[in-house]
Amino acid sequence: MVTKASKITVLPGVGKVRAEHYAKLGIETIGDLIAHYPRAYENRAEIRTLREARRDGKTALILTVATEPRVVRLRSHKSFLKFRAFDDSGVCEMVYFNQDYLKNVFRIGTVFRFWGRVEPKGKNGFQMSSPVAEPWTPGAVLPPFCAVYRLTEGLTGKQIAKDLENAFRLLEEAPAEDPLPREIREARHLLLLWQAEKLIHEPATQPELEAARRSLVYREFFDFSLGMAITRKRSKPHGAPVCDKGNLKDLTQYLPYRLTGAQERVIGEIRADMAKDIPMSRMVVGDVGCGKTVCAAAAIWFAAASGRQAALMVPTEILARQHYDDLSELFGKLGVSCALLVGATPAAEKRKIKADLASGRLEVVIGTHALLTENVEFANPGLVVTDEQHRFGARQRAVLSEKNQNAHLLVMSATPIPRSLALILYGDLDLSRVDEMPAGRQRVDTYVVDESYRARLNGFIQKQLDAGGCVYVVCPAVEETETEPGEVTLDELFSEEPAEEKPPLKAAVNFAKEIQDAFPAARVAFLHGKMKSREKEAVMERFCGGEIDILVSTTVIEVGVNVPRASLMIVENAERFGLSQLHQLRGRVGRGEKKSYCVLVSGTDHITGRTRERLEVMRTTYDGYLIAEKDLEQRGPGDFLGTGDEGTVRQSGVLAFRLGNLAEDSRWMAAASEDAKALVASDPELKEHPLLKDHIHSLTAGWIS
Repeated sequence: MVTKASKITVLPGVGKVRAEHYAKLGIETIGDLIAHYPRAYENRAEIRTLREARRDGKTALILTVATEPRVVRLRSHKSFLKFRAFDDSGVCEMVYFNQDYLKNVFRIGTVFRFWGRVEPKGKNGFQMSSPVAEPWTPGAVLPPFCAVYRLTEGLTGKQIAKDLENAFRLLEEAPAEDPLPREIREARHLLLLWQAEKLIHEPATQPELEAARRSLVYREFFDFSLGMAITRKRSKPHGAPVCDKGNLKDLTQYLPYRLTGAQERVIGEIRADMAKDIPMSRMVVGDVGCGKTVCAAAAIWFAAASGRQAALMVPTEILARQHYDDLSELFGKLGVSCALLVGATPAAEKRKIKADLASGRLEVVIGTHALLTENVEFANPGLVVTDEQHRFGARQRAVLSEKNQNAHLLVMSATPIPRSLALILYGDLDLSRVDEMPAGRQRVDTYVVDESYRARLNGFIQKQLDAGGCVYVVCPAVEETETEPGEVTLDELFSEEPAEEKPPLKAAVNFAKEIQDAFPAARVAFLHGKMKSREKEAVMERFCGGEIDILVSTTVIEVGVNVPRASLMIVENAERFGLSQLHQLRGRVGRGEKKSYCVLVSGTDHITGRTRERLEVMRTTYDGYLIAEKDLEQRGPGDFLGTGDEGTVRQSGVLAFRLGNLAEDSRWMAAASEDAKALVASDPELKEHPLLKDHIHSLTAGWIS
């Protein structure tokens, strides 16, 4: 019996050689072949006349053979076959190379649907070279869409289509049941699996194609979400410390402000998690300045009040010190002991902190990744908090979790992440959004300018310095490099607009010298990711302490250091940054009482086209989530995953879907995730869904049993 697991060689005509060609495409079984979805479709339903034929692509035509095909042989032992065909608008000369057998196919008076490029010949004539030909009769229904496949040497699209036809025919003899539960399929109006798979390869109409794609996209997302949900359910053993003590009012009475509704909601979600004996795994996301830290402080208070210890880990020493300065005073008023553990902590003090943690005398420790790597032991671990989660990555998060088994885990990120992408990057975490800014938080006015505004911009910088403010200048590069080659992206290739010239990159090291020359009385410094950690820390401490007026930096300053006197953010070559990255940079200013501004500078003399459109989003939009969705649409997920440069961490293991698009199909990603979670909640072992269990088990190579 032929199944999807059967080798590709069970198909008629597929021997060892063709199987080797298929293997180059990763196709070894019938199931692999069916999952080799078309990369595009030829729309042959739109019939045109010769005179209406497209000049920029292929056209479908109904033509009648007018002359007897003639074979012409060349000295090179090659040949070509020629004949003429016509419609009411003209005559076309048809040429086929090395296909003598077609002489008996194209008989005078027969009619075909031809598909190919129509080229002019002479004054009023036309010609086509090796077009696809399908016999046509009045009333005949020919496939309107023809699938186009990713190929490799030795395989043609025609062969793949024929093999798929045979595969579906053999599978129909013993059809497999659909693993997706019927109630989900009907609720989401999805096709049966075999229907969707057949129609994605052989759609008869546009609605059929859309229905097939929607059904398969949903299934891709559902399979991924279900695997994630099952793994997550099983990775949450009982035995976590129940942290249900501590009154929130005891903490908020010492705050100089009232909590926003969003903060109260998120703290409520955290409290509900920590009151259970299942380890919390929650991520808090929100714009810079939305008040995530007080949510973490509340979680730490619940742990300490319940007799448990808590650790807060951040990516840099200066950020650790800022958190310590803010939180140690608050916890002191609550009678909770707190210490700072970073690389620069004196050895004797380190030994005491570690001893106090090991004995349980110390309740809260704030530090850097030193909390991971040094010999730190907790007597009563209750909670682990990581700040700026995107700077650590999944591997470090796993290490931290292993070090504090069964402790509750709270991670924070100032990167507003589209929901669809968050499900992929952090699918093992519950998500809380702080989507409301505190009262009084000022808006940072944003402007978009080009090089022609340089003199006026320098005058504005001087005005900020004279008013006691300090300035960030962010550059996309560290040092000057050779002029980039004229690279063109796929978007540019298929755009109707001409490709935009890329201006030379501003570099932090060299531009800092230019800034110093322009402002001789100002204290200027530069900062970039290639500097040693201690050097970077020293520069940021001087900037925070008011010893630097203008800091020229790469994006390394994204990480959440608080400099209240910073009133101006200038981003050079702004067109080279992602929208979410620009939003993060803008959030570095406007953190104090001074009116603050962000100026996005394009490296061109005049901003046009896509650059203008992208930067206008930043000028007019201040909602980080809307910006994140726009960024995902325009740039894909790469900007959220990081590049590996300047301290960012590229997440590993992000699933590449065959059909699903995280930007275009986010609604289906959310729906599939909801359905998968609900199913696991009601049937965690999939005992009531054995077909689905076997299906997921086969996809996950046995990591679900």
